[in-house]
Amino acid sequence: MPKNKTHKGTAKRIRVTGSGKLRREQAGRRHLLEKKTSRLTRRLEGTESVAKADVKRINRLLGR
Repeated sequence: MPKNKTHKGTAKRIRVTGSGKLRREQAGRRHLLEKKTSRLTRRLEGTESVAKADVKRINRLLGR
């Protein structure tokens, strides 16, 4: 049986922490920032944990 391949689109978007948790960037910070409030853009800074419901599926895509 062939090996499973890592889904590269997912691998570029999701980072695995040392303890094995999945972290992702928040959406909404790429473009059309002029009309968004400073308060909103600040709130969207940093990383967020992947939703519990998605963890199993994303681990499979990452080949874990």
